[in-house]
Amino acid sequence: MTEGSLSGVGPVVLVGAGKMGLALARGWLAAGLPPRELVMVDPKPMPATEQFAAERGVRLVASAQGVLIAVLVLAVKPQVMTAVLAEVKPLIGPHTLVISIAAGISISAIAGGLGTGRVIRTMPNTPAQVGKGVTGAVPGPNVQDGDRAIADALLRAAGQVAWFDGEAMIDTVTAVSGSGPAYVFYFVEALAAAGERQGLTAEQAMALARQTVIGAAALLKADPSPAATLRQNVTSPNGTTAAALEVLMAPSGLASLMEKTVLAARQRSEELGR
Repeated sequence: MTEGSLSGVGPVVLVGAGKMGLALARGWLAAGLPPRELVMVDPKPMPATEQFAAERGVRLVASAQGVLIAVLVLAVKPQVMTAVLAEVKPLIGPHTLVISIAAGISISAIAGGLGTGRVIRTMPNTPAQVGKGVTGAVPGPNVQDGDRAIADALLRAAGQVAWFDGEAMIDTVTAVSGSGPAYVFYFVEALAAAGERQGLTAEQAMALARQTVIGAAALLKADPSPAATLRQNVTSPNGTTAAALEVLMAPSGLASLMEKTVLAARQRSEELGR
């Protein structure tokens, strides 16, 4: 593998070619992974996956049986992971690097199911579909520096990567960034609904709410100042924003609600791994 390219990584076998898997696959090819070095495994692929495979010359199969694997990426729902591990275990050898993006499935569970310790557990989020994701990653005990470099290159094809030493942090990553886009989308829903109740049409309220979040996110990216500083820059003393923030920043306001939200998501992630 040359720096900045995935040309020497494969064969990469992606098990689970849903929206997240397809987003990763698109990023890999854009980063230099040859289409012949990618195999997508999905017994019931989406039409978009079938179209992608046909247009890009990527092999799409219903089962991984008989497929040569250098890197195995598990992008399946946690509920089917046990069956998937049993299917692919005969194909795993000491040469195979395993990357999992399944929520709540521990490194030890994957390592036990496949008979290898070369496992990296990750948690991406849905903005990976537009190359703007962020992925939390934790290496297993037998992962070498070269393995980590390969995983980093694959994951960066969909956005930024944050590495953690302790696996326990992945449940928190899941609760913050993995589930976080849904929180933002719901905020847009709620802001638009509040605008409607104050007299805007549904179309006007949603357009204003969507672009407000899009614009604020762009400002966050462009300005390295802390989020608190950006908030303060918008807030004039005794102004409209200050009045609104008195509600949001009340003891029972947004900070308390987000703490409960993240805790609930983390606890659910932990439950999925039991």
